[in-house]
Amino acid sequence: MPNRTKRGATILAALAAASLALTACSGAGATDPTAVDPSGDIVPREISWLLSRPADGGVIQAMKQIADEYAEDHPGFSLNLITTPDRPSYIQKYETLAAANKLPELFDTDATPFAQKLAKQGRMIDVGALLDDLDLTDQYREAALNYQRFPDGSLYMVPFEYSSEYFWYNKDLFSQAGIDIPSSLDDFPAMCESLRAKGITPIALDGQDQWPLERYMAYYPFRKAGADYVSDLANGEAKFADEAGQEAAKWLYDLGQAGCFQEGFSSTGYADAQALFTSGKAAVYNIGTWELSNLATDALDEGVRDSVDFFTLPTIEGSVTDADEFVTTSGIGMAVNAKTYDPLVRDFLGFALKHYPEIYAASGAMAPTTSVKTTIPEGATDLYSKAVEQADNVGKKIAVPWDTQLDPATNTRLQQELTLLVQGNVTPDEFVKTMDSALAENLDD
Repeated sequence: MPNRTKRGATILAALAAASLALTACSGAGATDPTAVDPSGDIVPREISWLLSRPADGGVIQAMKQIADEYAEDHPGFSLNLITTPDRPSYIQKYETLAAANKLPELFDTDATPFAQKLAKQGRMIDVGALLDDLDLTDQYREAALNYQRFPDGSLYMVPFEYSSEYFWYNKDLFSQAGIDIPSSLDDFPAMCESLRAKGITPIALDGQDQWPLERYMAYYPFRKAGADYVSDLANGEAKFADEAGQEAAKWLYDLGQAGCFQEGFSSTGYADAQALFTSGKAAVYNIGTWELSNLATDALDEGVRDSVDFFTLPTIEGSVTDADEFVTTSGIGMAVNAKTYDPLVRDFLGFALKHYPEIYAASGAMAPTTSVKTTIPEGATDLYSKAVEQADNVGKKIAVPWDTQLDPATNTRLQQELTLLVQGNVTPDEFVKTMDSALAENLDD
């Protein structure tokens, strides 16, 4: 499932107010975040989880089953799932409740600057300490845990998913255009031009939700300057005017000039972008393994099924990250409210986290741990196993999505300017100047 959606001006205004309120109530309800084994009796009650996940998705279904099993031995216990799948609406609710100091026992969050403020105020349990105390840390994929970490390396969120993001491509369309898999990011414009010359849409892009285009912005700096570049941007220690930012802007502009994305990409939604690829009308589609059921099973149109393959993020000359290092995510994480943490919450989490991986992996999804194997579903193509195997063999550095790192105002401006850059409405130099101004303006907010 996709990890990000755009944020509107109304939501930004609400979040700005929430951030001010959060500052005002700094430390409210704070406790020792490393006190992960509280003393006292386990008294069953209802606990709540504020979450942003599909109601029929594997995570919720697995946790419902686990909660029911736990309740059998703990009469009076129940898990109340407060679900808001729409991400912008969820973020508004989450940050407003945080500002009012009314978050429930468990709540979803990315490793955003806002969440880091909560952690620094002692309002979130140290998940790294909790997993150590439960003797579970070594079972988790390093990449899954690293995705949840704040820039300082601290861990305050539990991962429930694991995905790798690939460039899915149509081998037959590549053959028609007489091209090979690009060996470098710098090969993309020429790839697009060759495909366009044959009347083929090069890359299908969900431009409406904006986060997919922001992924492309993350790629060149990750290869050029490494994983820390975006966190340095967020902290005011780097600029878009730095070499990595300038080259990224130039690369995105060149993609636009080469016609890499479909006509009207900025108004194309998630499902329509995917349909362009799965119908054989587009040659490349950049998406994660959460879409395996649609890309690597008999659900895929028979006319393109045998033509689909994938390649990972290409490097560049002088790349500081390796070919096996690219976007590997573990989705939105779950934080634990320090204010309401007690023996029951700790006991339930211990039970849930030990049983969750096996149940989740049985659904055909990749678990965040190495303790279980993904069940390959009936009807899967050979590509399903190939994608899972690739995801099991990734490097240590992660190309993190930028929208989890930048402040909301800067991130919204970036998404807007990226569309203009690719459309050719602004130059790379104009883009860089605009974004550095936005960074400077929002750095202290």
